Amino acid sequence: MQTAFTAEQLATPRIAEANTILRKCVHCGFCTATCPTYVLLGDELDSPRGRIYLIKNMLESGQPATAGTVKHLDRCLSCLSCMTTCPSGVNYMHLIDDARAHVEETYRRPLFERLLRNLLALTMPRPGLFRLSLIAAKLASPLAPLARSFGARRIPALLDLVPRPLPAPERFGQPGTYPAQGVKKGRVALLMGCVQSVLDPGINAATIRLLTRLGFEVVVAGEESCCGSLTHHMGKEHDALARARRSIDQWIRAGVDHVIITASGCGTTIKDYGHMLRLDPAYAERAQEISARARDITEFLSGLDLPEARGGLRLAYHSACSMQHGQKIKQEPLQLLRRAGFSVMEVPEGHLCCGSAGTYNILQPEIATRLRDRKVANIQKLAPEAIATGNIGCITQIGTGTKIPILHTVELLDWAYGGPRPDKLA
Repeated sequence: MQTAFTAEQLATPRIAEANTILRKCVHCGFCTATCPTYVLLGDELDSPRGRIYLIKNMLESGQPATAGTVKHLDRCLSCLSCMTTCPSGVNYMHLIDDARAHVEETYRRPLFERLLRNLLALTMPRPGLFRLSLIAAKLASPLAPLARSFGARRIPALLDLVPRPLPAPERFGQPGTYPAQGVKKGRVALLMGCVQSVLDPGINAATIRLLTRLGFEVVVAGEESCCGSLTHHMGKEHDALARARRSIDQWIRAGVDHVIITASGCGTTIKDYGHMLRLDPAYAERAQEISARARDITEFLSGLDLPEARGGLRLAYHSACSMQHGQKIKQEPLQLLRRAGFSVMEVPEGHLCCGSAGTYNILQPEIATRLRDRKVANIQKLAPEAIATGNIGCITQIGTGTKIPILHTVELLDWAYGGPRPDKLA
């Protein structure tokens, strides 16, 4: 792709990076076949190739983003399926991140849109405030039908995602150090996280139980919460980088061998810290170090010599987009579950997103619901006893469309290797 940036524009790091990425695109269109929004909508501007053209024109012009461009960029899930398909190595992830930051800085959204986005950016990265907001949302949930009758879409979508009942806080997973059982094999940090620690605290509890039984000391840092992923994908770059720096400080200070992540969306971002902070002289080296130490829990477990297990359920495995496309982790979860004694089936059209994508299922509820229903239909064809996946967003999204129990992969592995039977299987 030819670009026409001026020398002055190319002196800006964001533009220079975008220019390099744009020039790799050869317009082949392979990405359109695997893009969820193009598959649903059939609009070229809702494909990666179409969005690349929009981003190119937006950045070359040097002008504020337009409403038309923002509409199509907002519809992007950041599922990164296009990057798995692309034969030219176009780093669409960094390109869309740069574009969203430009939109956030130059485009003034309608009032309600601004308020909703700011509310999500305020509450979701802060576990205490997020829990209070869920309690308030639960009290307001009877108003969802009324909101729908007035044509509102986003408020009912938000209320539908609130778990009923709201899980009680878990002791395991709170900040502190959890000692290894038996011979100590290493020391790792576990990302406490923000949304997951409130919506499903049992995931971190299962991870700590499993890792400590396997001989690892687990540290949950006290000052770390959100990794920055949520606000990063909303274009709020300053907030995201501040959160990344805080997490890096915590993990460096903890002196750990690895940083273990149980939310694959967070893992994709943390593994990109080295890039995100490459221009920060105080953090560039440390960010690269933490990115190199980051491991998804299934990635970490795959490198261990595991004991005999006792699994046995018939599972459908849903590979989160951030797992298979963002981190290129595809076989490890399947192999771990099968080694643990489970019968595992892969979901048809597994490359297509379930529609969660961080805040996407709130901000783009119509597309998200269609993707969820398509995903659930494909899962139900397999008639599984339970669904396994590696991302809290997918657990929440898919869980609103089916009665089949859906669990994090590590909850099943914890059970198979001596932990308690998950309550969700009751």
